[in-house]
Amino acid sequence: MTAAERAILVGLDQILRSEKVGMFIRPVMERVRTRLSQETGALMAWEPIPLTIYGGALPDAIKSSWVFVLRAGANTGAERHPNSHQRMMSFQGSGDMQLQAGSLAPNDESWQSNILISDSDAPLEKRWISIPQNVWHQPVISKEGDWVVVSFHTVPAEELIEERPESSGQERTKQMRYLG
Repeated sequence: MTAAERAILVGLDQILRSEKVGMFIRPVMERVRTRLSQETGALMAWEPIPLTIYGGALPDAIKSSWVFVLRAGANTGAERHPNSHQRMMSFQGSGDMQLQAGSLAPNDESWQSNILISDSDAPLEKRWISIPQNVWHQPVISKEGDWVVVSFHTVPAEELIEERPESSGQERTKQMRYLG
């Protein structure tokens, strides 16, 4: 991780530690958790967070923020964001955010494990991950409980694209937007 990227993550970490921000995020987290519990077949649920709650403290490059709740014991599958750099913090629970370099379709052999935990006293690298644009990633969630993450992206919420492989071994992908 570069010094510049570390500085961004440290700044975002300080913002998320604010009691004012936490007071806003906790009810969002509970709404999303409730939605996931009602959608029994879903592996995850999400909601964007209005950037205004951060009081203008975010870096200019950050254009959207999200709460995701990922179901305990799930592997949500390979995805990438062709139009956004993602920075993600483990907010509650734990999981393994696996990364794979390269823009070709992901394969099962070369995932790099990144176990993330939600202990505020843990080193930054154990709580945060930076996922550059177009990098394949897949969250693998502990069986012990759902994993709540707060995610920041470099595109507005309505423009964020998720791309997934169409089928194993093919270079074709399908795209969706989280909103709309």
